[in-house]
Amino acid sequence: MNHVRNNLGFCPQDDILFAELTVSEHLYFYCVIKGVPPEIRPTEVNKMLTSFGLLEKHDAIAKSLSGGMKRKLSIIIALIGGSKVVILDEPTSGMDPVSRRFTWNVLQQYKHDRTILLTTHHMDEADVLGDRIAIMVKGSLCCCGSSIFLKRIYGLSPFDHFLDYQTPSIMS
Repeated sequence: MNHVRNNLGFCPQDDILFAELTVSEHLYFYCVIKGVPPEIRPTEVNKMLTSFGLLEKHDAIAKSLSGGMKRKLSIIIALIGGSKVVILDEPTSGMDPVSRRFTWNVLQQYKHDRTILLTTHHMDEADVLGDRIAIMVKGSLCCCGSSIFLKRIYGLSPFDHFLDYQTPSIMS
C-alpha cells in the first residue's frame, strides 16, 4: 500500500482542502503521506509553489485562496513527491482563461516520466495536454486516438458528430 500511496496522485473535481491549513502545511502534509524524505520536503514544496506561481501564497490559509489558486493547490498535491500515476478530474474547472493556459504549460512540463489521466469537457484542453484522447458519451467509449487521428477522422470539430447525444466528456 505504501508503494501505491507514494506513486499515485489524485486531484478530484471538487477541491478537498483543509480550510485552516496554509498552502505550505498542505504540501508538507502530503509530502509526509507520500514518503518524501524530510530533508527534501522544503525543496519539493518550494519547487512546486514556484512552478505554479504560488510561492508568495505559501503562508496563506486555504480558505482565503481564490478558486483558481485552490485548483492549483489541488493539482500540486496530486503531483508532489514525484507521483508516477496522476489522475486529474477537470483540473482547470473554474479557472479564468489565463490561469487555464498557465496551468496547461506547467502540466506539460510535469507530464514527462508520468502517466496522467485527465478528464475534461474542453476539447482544446484535451488537444493541448493529451497524447491520446478518448471521447465518451453517456458512459460509453466512442473513439480513442491522438488529436491528429481524431481530427483526420472527424474533422476539426468532432462534437458535430455527436449532436444526437448530450455533451460528451473528454478524457486524455
